[in-house]
Amino acid sequence: MRAAVIAGARPNFVKVAPLMPALRDCGVEPLLVHTGQHYDHAMSGAFFDDLKMAPPDINLGVGSGSHAEQTAAVMVAFEDWLAATPVDAVVTVGDVNSAMACALVAAKLGVPVAHVEAGLRSYDRAMPEEINRIVVDALSSWLFTPSRDGDANLVAEGVPYDRIHFVGNVMVDSLLQNLERAMASTVLDQIGVRGQYGLVTLHRAGLVDDPLRLRTILLTLGDIAADIPLVFPVHPRTRAQLHGLGLPEAGRAITLTDPKGYLDFIRLEAGASIVLTDSGGIQEETTVLGVPCITLRENTERPITITRGTNRLVGLRRANIRAAAQKALQDAPTPRRPPLWDGHTAERIATIMARGPAAVDWSAGRLGAWASGSLAGAGSPGGSGAVGAGEVS
Repeated sequence: MRAAVIAGARPNFVKVAPLMPALRDCGVEPLLVHTGQHYDHAMSGAFFDDLKMAPPDINLGVGSGSHAEQTAAVMVAFEDWLAATPVDAVVTVGDVNSAMACALVAAKLGVPVAHVEAGLRSYDRAMPEEINRIVVDALSSWLFTPSRDGDANLVAEGVPYDRIHFVGNVMVDSLLQNLERAMASTVLDQIGVRGQYGLVTLHRAGLVDDPLRLRTILLTLGDIAADIPLVFPVHPRTRAQLHGLGLPEAGRAITLTDPKGYLDFIRLEAGASIVLTDSGGIQEETTVLGVPCITLRENTERPITITRGTNRLVGLRRANIRAAAQKALQDAPTPRRPPLWDGHTAERIATIMARGPAAVDWSAGRLGAWASGSLAGAGSPGGSGAVGAGEVS
């Protein structure tokens, strides 16, 4: 069996890093397809170095553009590559444009699609990522969910149980595998941080592309920086919007840096007293690291980081953010790691996929037979197959 594994943006690299060796160990030949959605060294190359990943088998080099331009460019380039490089399955991760584009191409060519991180929903279709999640899940033969709410979301949308596999969070695999190396990073010395600090990340279009919202957040960061200095690695998209806005007066306690590689960033996360972010992946990482997280959004597709983790969803109102930050600094939440966030998710995914590509009977709305037997119960909700009944309870 041969599978094309798709990665386009920095969160994707973190998720596919443990998948590649796990697939090989199960007899599946993985071919890494880098779409080039993130293309500069800080957003792409540094992650390959930090995660000790081999170079991609192909870099489609699509670059940036509008959602339509980027999606179309990935589709054209991936279709050409797929026509010349037959595979038995296409594995997509996350919710970026690359995932949706490659899933569309694969489905139309009759190649089964696996979606890692399936079933997540914010129920906010103003988010481009939400559209991508819905489309990829609708096209996928294997839907690998990181938490039970993902299972429930998919079942509510009419996805048959046979296609749903609760396997845990593959991003946690990378975090646990690399945490010791990350803690040896000297990034704090490099940027001159001493004592307690908070960490900030902002990148979502709904926030950083809106000058009024971004200005409000910057003023709020100034308020918080009066209590604790902040480190702010600035995403290229955000840096472009900061020109003309500037930081508030209290910004002298806010240290702006370039984007950090994976190991340096994990070190910053692990050592922070508080993290303020609009990122989905950081909500998950802080949950495992036990670091208080303040999510600057009105909704989240990762509610388990609130119910079991250290995350607090506070919206974009200045007073609410300040109050949540003060509370987190005074009384840090006690985390409980979600089920199957144990560092073995990639192994579970690979074990299921190694059984062979599944054919989807779209007219019946369910999976057809496996080449080597029935899929029913193999890690599906309520099943007792490959991942084991005890592990999915």
